[in-house]
Amino acid sequence: MHENYYPRIAGEMSLSVSQVAAVARLVDEGATVPFVARYRKEATGSLDEVAVAAIRDRLEKLAELDKRRGAILASLEERELLTPELQTALEQAQDKTSLEDLYLPYRPKRRTRASMARERGLDPLAQALLAQKGRDPHALARPFVDAAKDVPDVASALAGARDIMAEGMTEDPRLRMTMRALFSRRGRFISTVLKGKQEAGATFRDWFAWDEPLRTIPGHRALAMFRGEAEGFLSLCLRPPEEEIFELARRSMLRGRGPDALEVDAALVDGCKRLLAPSLESEMRAEVKNRADAEAIRIFASNLRGLLLAPPLGQQRVMAMDPGFRTGAKLVVLDAQGGLEHHTTIYPTTSASERAAAATVVKDLCDRFKVQTIGIGNGTAGRETEAFVRELGLTLPVVLVNEAGASIYSASEIARQEFPDLDLTVRGAISIGRRLMDPLAELVKLDPKSIGVGQYQHDVDQAGLRKALDDVVMSCVNAVGVDVNTASQELLTFVSGLGPALAKAVVTHRDEHGPFKTRNELRQVRRLGPKAYEQAAGFLRVRGEEPLDQSAVHPERYTLVRRMARDVKCTVAQLLADTEARARVHLGEYVSEDIGLPTLTDIMAELEKPGRDPRAGFSAFAFAEGVNRIEDLTTGLELPGIVTNVTKFGAFVDIGVHRDGMVHVSQLADRFVADPAEIVSVGKEVLVRVMEVDLQRGRIGLSMRGLETKPPPSKA
Repeated sequence: MHENYYPRIAGEMSLSVSQVAAVARLVDEGATVPFVARYRKEATGSLDEVAVAAIRDRLEKLAELDKRRGAILASLEERELLTPELQTALEQAQDKTSLEDLYLPYRPKRRTRASMARERGLDPLAQALLAQKGRDPHALARPFVDAAKDVPDVASALAGARDIMAEGMTEDPRLRMTMRALFSRRGRFISTVLKGKQEAGATFRDWFAWDEPLRTIPGHRALAMFRGEAEGFLSLCLRPPEEEIFELARRSMLRGRGPDALEVDAALVDGCKRLLAPSLESEMRAEVKNRADAEAIRIFASNLRGLLLAPPLGQQRVMAMDPGFRTGAKLVVLDAQGGLEHHTTIYPTTSASERAAAATVVKDLCDRFKVQTIGIGNGTAGRETEAFVRELGLTLPVVLVNEAGASIYSASEIARQEFPDLDLTVRGAISIGRRLMDPLAELVKLDPKSIGVGQYQHDVDQAGLRKALDDVVMSCVNAVGVDVNTASQELLTFVSGLGPALAKAVVTHRDEHGPFKTRNELRQVRRLGPKAYEQAAGFLRVRGEEPLDQSAVHPERYTLVRRMARDVKCTVAQLLADTEARARVHLGEYVSEDIGLPTLTDIMAELEKPGRDPRAGFSAFAFAEGVNRIEDLTTGLELPGIVTNVTKFGAFVDIGVHRDGMVHVSQLADRFVADPAEIVSVGKEVLVRVMEVDLQRGRIGLSMRGLETKPPPSKA
């Protein structure tokens, strides 16, 4: 990474140069964001993961800029077009837009009207007209009339000269910069329906006649209209009023009032219409799209984090069901580690006899396998199956589980490898049960886009989305920590420093040699070198001989902790168990050049609660009884619900009727809400009021206004 970037990034992010330099050095050495944020606080000044990732991403963007700069300089030099002045300007360009503006006149391009006019020898005429000295254009053009050069008359000569002037003026970097500011300041986002597409494009009818400023259009609205355009229903225009474009161009380029200036003016208007405005509109489209993408990706990432860090039930014996009407409910029993012990199919929603038989099966299995909790998928027949189980009087917690993506898992290669002899629906039930036990461990097996917590996820930049979501998954996995002896290969993949290949190597070693007894044994894994061990060790948990192996204390600090224990005359195990012993440790005595109070404070927090799970404690949630379908809803009804998705314009809430309701941002609170994330997050339990029910379109309007201070819904 180029050190010249450090002051610039520091200024942009209000950080010190040393902080940026430290992150750059660590990332360049292969350190992951979670590792840097957790174990290198002294170097970075305790920057969190968000700041570390932002520095990493900005460094990558600036490196891309330098790569493009180098390619441009090489191209110009190869074609002998690079002057000292141009080289200086290119080297000083601070962003890609400025760089491309400077390069535009020299960029190799296919034949244009201007290039063909130059081939006919009309460039001197264009330069004479551009001088705007008040001369007669016809007199200037006569010497250029030459039938052999395809210039049969004065009009043809002037037309060619205007083409040259139009291209040259609209490629002027100063005009483009000035005009770009006009587009940003005065541009409009205008959407109209294409002729004859009103009926077919009814989904986009809100945008059939839409007009608002470019600078303020919300990202979700822009993405909706971009989709309508892509599907062939809408026509979009992202420009300021045409006369404002012409007026600004004239102020910038016209210097005379004579007849030659009229030719320049005609060329300028033509260039603005044909070249400059379309070019800048493309830029504005890209800018609006990038802004909308960033907003959508941020929301998706935030929602995904909430879902991944949902409270886990923990290691319990679970009965899980993937409900269905005609096909019955696929039922599985899992042991406390998520292993399959039994599977069958019951039919609790068909005939009375089959319902009675299903009741017998459920009761017998609960008794035989000592089931502790029952989880039921919230899809088709979910509420009906839940009601059936509750009527059995089992005195066990019954939990509806969000099954979004379970079908994706059941058909995946991962599921086929794990359960090659089982039907897809049985695999789906297993996934539902495991998701209840540990949402994070199960959801990492899925493509995050299949979970349904995003907005326009298929419309945004896919590389940017993938990177952001991978960052979130890695952050969550490492924040929770991973038991190396029970974790799946998919979960281990997201541990800092591992990745798919080393995760597979860890599992292979575990299968061949048995459980790891200490963290240090990880060094024996094939191809897991010192760097990977350094990155991964602190996030992996081993329940074995070394008590610190169960904590987030990094092995590089074990010697320090042992010294603390010796100083207060106890063992490490006693230090972990004894509050009074820890109270006798004076952190100031252990500060050194590479260990400061931030790391020492983290260590003491870990000693207090070794391997603590940052996720909230689990509590079973119950929807309102008797409200199972959208037809059961009435205006004014207050219901408990769970937030399933948060967008820029509001939140979607599951109220147990197989269709999420929408709480608009204006209905989230009794005050103005700028960002719904201030009030709600995915997985949050809320109380809502039904405001509107549209049975025809299957839409439910909800409100939380006036309900914020009411007690939360009762638990099952």
